[in-house]
Amino acid sequence: MNRLVMMLVAAVVMSTANSAAHSNTTMQTFPVQAGAGPHDVHPAPDGAVWFTAQSAGKLGRLDPRTGKSDLISLGPGAAPHDVIVGPDGAVWITEGGQNAIARVDPATHAVKLFSLPKERRSANLNTASFDHRGVLWFTGQNGIYGQLDPKSGAMAVFDAPRGTGPYGVATTPDGQVFFASLAGNYLGQIDLATGNATVLEPPVPRQGARRVWSDSHGALWITGWNSGDLFRYDSKTKSWAHWHLPGDSPQPYAVYVDETDVVWMSDWGSNAILRFEPRTEEVRGLSANGPLRERAPTRRAQGRGLGRGIRRRQALRAQDRVDEGVPQLAEATETRCLGKSA
Repeated sequence: MNRLVMMLVAAVVMSTANSAAHSNTTMQTFPVQAGAGPHDVHPAPDGAVWFTAQSAGKLGRLDPRTGKSDLISLGPGAAPHDVIVGPDGAVWITEGGQNAIARVDPATHAVKLFSLPKERRSANLNTASFDHRGVLWFTGQNGIYGQLDPKSGAMAVFDAPRGTGPYGVATTPDGQVFFASLAGNYLGQIDLATGNATVLEPPVPRQGARRVWSDSHGALWITGWNSGDLFRYDSKTKSWAHWHLPGDSPQPYAVYVDETDVVWMSDWGSNAILRFEPRTEEVRGLSANGPLRERAPTRRAQGRGLGRGIRRRQALRAQDRVDEGVPQLAEATETRCLGKSA
């Protein structure tokens, strides 16, 4: 399946959560309206799938049971990036085109915008995550991260360390909030009381930390877009581990950790979904054409192999395509939907 084909990879169907079932995982794809340009996806409580139709500037809703999808207007000049479902059941979107956080009522489709301050124009909003207080944290690749209190509408925006780069953001089970900086090449930990961010250095330089997700133990899993690595940061022991993914030129993008703590990634290098089993350190791949050959990643010892496999020119070309809003299959395979009943 070509990356430019506008297919929304909405679900990976698994009969159970055990390892044997994972080995029989299959992929189902759903065509969406031409020109939609699906970017991120998130399962809805009713079994539907929300997706950002970035090229169309709209929010999409797919019913996997019928294959029917609809688009909801977000306003003039919209260019939505991330989509999540909040604790209030509403759909929350990082809406880069209008430089705002958008809330969409799932029943009425009414849209409410929370605009960034005027002095924070063109933030290039990326992703969002709710902390345990119900506060929404978001990132902007042009050098900011911020928080929004949905109840009061109060918003605070902070300058990110090293400027441009904030991308993925995640909340751990104990309520900590972290973000990944693609251009800054670090994992940031946010002090929820002050808003200050502490830089945590991954063990591979210039790795291009892109997306991040927490497992049930509070470990953060981060994709290294430039280096082709999967990283784990243990927020309790403050320690790192990392694996160089198999293949000629791996480029992991989206990451999701399921309820069994198995890690799922979308890999642009192989144009496939990768499944990493932390207990055995095995990688399985699944493409639209079926399973890939089982492969073993290379676990890197701390401080060794630094910078290996970095493909700066290729990464920059691919990043340009994302920033321009070109629909990409691998980005459409946002793995937070994988392994869930939705």
